[in-house]
Amino acid sequence: MNRRTFSKAVAIGAVASLAASRGIAASTDKPAPARNVVFVHGLYADGSCWSKVIARLQAKGLNAMSVQNPLTTLPESVEAAECVLARQDGPTVLVGHSFGGMIVTQAGVHPNVSALVYVAARGPDADEDYAALAKTYPAAPASAGIVFDGDEGWLSEEAFLRDFAGDLPAAEAKVLYAVQEPFRKPLLAGKVTRAAWRSKPSFYAVSTEDRTINPDLQRFMAKRMGAKTIELPASHLSLISRPDEVSALILEAAGQTA
Repeated sequence: MNRRTFSKAVAIGAVASLAASRGIAASTDKPAPARNVVFVHGLYADGSCWSKVIARLQAKGLNAMSVQNPLTTLPESVEAAECVLARQDGPTVLVGHSFGGMIVTQAGVHPNVSALVYVAARGPDADEDYAALAKTYPAAPASAGIVFDGDEGWLSEEAFLRDFAGDLPAAEAKVLYAVQEPFRKPLLAGKVTRAAWRSKPSFYAVSTEDRTINPDLQRFMAKRMGAKTIELPASHLSLISRPDEVSALILEAAGQTA
């Protein structure tokens, strides 16, 4: 190795080290062009919540698939996403909404994943207690509307309409409420052991009117991961109320234009 090459290597290493020490993703490279997109839903939803975005991406010629997240434990949910990722042929953008960000963060290290997109989503660091992080911000109103029957939980209709889907027409929100997938309490105790956003190009759509995840918490996580960030005047369900903007961000992560 000559002196110039050695000096360049040292400089790159120093930048990566500095980025890691500041909690910023070390890799901000332009993502590889991708033809595949895999979606992961969060709590109070099922895979159909991505339908509007999927239709727009399919119209652009992308292959899209939505994981049916079991919402039982974090390892089982990650495994479900990894199974779908393994079926993809070539670079794949992995997209997560809400709690789905936990799964994207862990499963995103899969070699097929070329970029990550977080939509009003959790973006924890490895071994981080997300609940403790969230408590450093004012509590989001939706959390008070969780209803439990044993270890199975879901969001009450009142909280769903007001705090989860507040910018959707009531009739549409009621249908989404009716098809929400209950989650199991053990799911909430899980911690990611890897943070894919530290090595993969990342993108984040903040919902500024969110009553499920505090918007300032979203901004903190997006900044920490060094994500390309957009802000949408939307409820927690921007993927449904703002599908054009969310689709455009995913297309950018796939190396394409809207």
